[in-house]
Amino acid sequence: MSRREPIPDWEEPTAAERLDILRSTRTVAMVGVSPNPARPSNFVATYLVSSSADYEVYFVNPTADEILGRPCVPSLADLPVVPDLVDVFRRLDDVPGVAEESVAIGAKAFWTQFGLWSPEAARIALGAGMDLVMDRCLKVEHARFAGGLHLAGFDTGVIDSRRRG
Repeated sequence: MSRREPIPDWEEPTAAERLDILRSTRTVAMVGVSPNPARPSNFVATYLVSSSADYEVYFVNPTADEILGRPCVPSLADLPVVPDLVDVFRRLDDVPGVAEESVAIGAKAFWTQFGLWSPEAARIALGAGMDLVMDRCLKVEHARFAGGLHLAGFDTGVIDSRRRG
């Protein structure tokens, strides 16, 4: 992993602070979710729309009409609600623009997935008073706090690579 540029006057949220963000969230907008089941965003979407997460989830993808049987909208501005949390699955160069859109619609929290660390997006979100989490997976964090990592495929109980007979 590349070195992260520090963000002045901001520290990454602690586990307790991340839990508070998740507990206060009712609606999630996933920006950049893919209809391809092999993509990480689709895996996260599948988890979030399950009964495990208990969120209202909205999909934002300008090239898809529907994902997982749910409608997609082309932009955050096209959502029927203001989401509490915007979860970003876009290229790093696109993240500041998504932060601007998130501020414009009045979202409360801005969350970027693994590998997305953008000081510019952080300045935008923090400047608007948003909660900010970067370079963390919403699914992993939710499952960690809900005790569901074993259900999500991360704790299989197998400690070697040999198949069980």
